[in-house]
Amino acid sequence: MVPIARAQEIAQRANLDLVEVAPDARPPVVRIMDYGKWRYEQEQKAKQARKHQSQIVIKEIKFRPKIDPHDYATKKGHVERFLKHRDKVKVTIMFRGRELLHPERGESILLRLADELKDLAIIESRPNLDGRNMIMMLAPVKEIAAGPVAKESGAPPAAPAPPTA
Repeated sequence: MVPIARAQEIAQRANLDLVEVAPDARPPVVRIMDYGKWRYEQEQKAKQARKHQSQIVIKEIKFRPKIDPHDYATKKGHVERFLKHRDKVKVTIMFRGRELLHPERGESILLRLADELKDLAIIESRPNLDGRNMIMMLAPVKEIAAGPVAKESGAPPAAPAPPTA
């Protein structure tokens, strides 16, 4: 324990700052340090943390209960692309008129899509009816990120086989 005047004198001689660390403690705790340098380092750490954080993007794709097989395949391809880009996907089935009487059709489409994409996605929220729409959330599987990177950083591609005559 040092009197405040003495601590300020020591800090001035060292050309540093006297910073109060714990004002509620008895006696208050202070520290002799270069406050400008400390603040700069904290800002750099925060900047680095912001740089390395990833944004969660949610893409939405809409289906209808009476979807044509070709349209289904096309939209499934879009969902695959979204999942490979590490985006979450909100899959919506829109019901109109009497289609709402058969919500099991929409649920079967959503579950079929989830089953076909089980190697790329996990079901984050099961299909549930919300008004005239049935919604299901798909999230990318964690191992997808390691897959393409491992292939790129591996050994160089093998040369094509010579043609046989």
